[in-house]
Amino acid sequence: MSITSIVDSVSHRYQVLDGWRGFSILCVLAAHLLPLGPKSWQLNSMVGPLGMSLFFVLSGFLITNFLIKKPTVTDFLVRRFFRILPLVWLYLLIVLPILDVETDAYLPHFLFYVNTPPIEFLVKHGTGHLWSLCIEVQFYIGVAVLYALMKERGLLLLPVICIAITCYRIANGVHISIVTPFRIDEILTGCILALAYSNKLGKSIPELLRYLNPYWLLALLLVACHPDGGFMNYLRPYLAALLIGVTLYQKDLKINHYLSIKALIYIAGISYALYVIHPILLQTWLASGDDKIITYLKRPLLFIVLFLAAHVSTFYYEKYWISLGKTISGKLNSKK
Repeated sequence: MSITSIVDSVSHRYQVLDGWRGFSILCVLAAHLLPLGPKSWQLNSMVGPLGMSLFFVLSGFLITNFLIKKPTVTDFLVRRFFRILPLVWLYLLIVLPILDVETDAYLPHFLFYVNTPPIEFLVKHGTGHLWSLCIEVQFYIGVAVLYALMKERGLLLLPVICIAITCYRIANGVHISIVTPFRIDEILTGCILALAYSNKLGKSIPELLRYLNPYWLLALLLVACHPDGGFMNYLRPYLAALLIGVTLYQKDLKINHYLSIKALIYIAGISYALYVIHPILLQTWLASGDDKIITYLKRPLLFIVLFLAAHVSTFYYEKYWISLGKTISGKLNSKK
């Protein structure tokens, strides 16, 4: 998802976040579409969570930042839903019949609770990647209700909720999950980062972020994303947030230069479409073959088709709905 599509008022100082957005979707695509080293190294199982943890932190940061600067719940929900729903609902209208999904699975998919136990529909029908959108939408609704009831005081509760969720994961021995109560701390650490960046949590976190080494943080995050990372898996949300936070505060880092390259920013701009669309291509000729060699020889063509489809979706289909959401939001706000 493009950062400029999430928060319309984001300034150029947030460009590094678009770089992280592009990097995160590349990690996810690599984990889903490519063999990353020998199976015994479990690199695919590490790179996927790496991409998603960064994505979730970015989402939490930007959503919280939006509510701090434009504290209108209606504006937030209208813009969010017009950004998220049109593409994924179109995708579902196309994919569910193709996959011959029984009608019982339609409602959980369209209303974004298909990741709640038992998660048989996700496993059974190949729509497994939509678990992350379920968590996102559930978070949107939850944070909107919290803000509507308590305003900024509600946002200040998010760090407490985040720590409670992590403790809940530890108590249940859950290193990683697609179920919201065991994964939403990855979004909430992004909320903490946004609150700290807006000077809502004192000076301790900003001071820490000005001195931490991003390369050590990245190394620790890789361990925390690996299936054999053990207890480090519980620290994954916090390490991802610290890593992104360091690149916000330490502006002269070499890594920031790489995060600002145009190609990565472009990938960030079409990343939502890349994420939503890519699994269905695995059901086509582009991913077929009598053996793995033939299958992977087709991968460059699959990536070309994927990027073309994502470009068209972003700039010709989604753009219309995003604009419509802004118009509706503006009219609703003008009536107040």
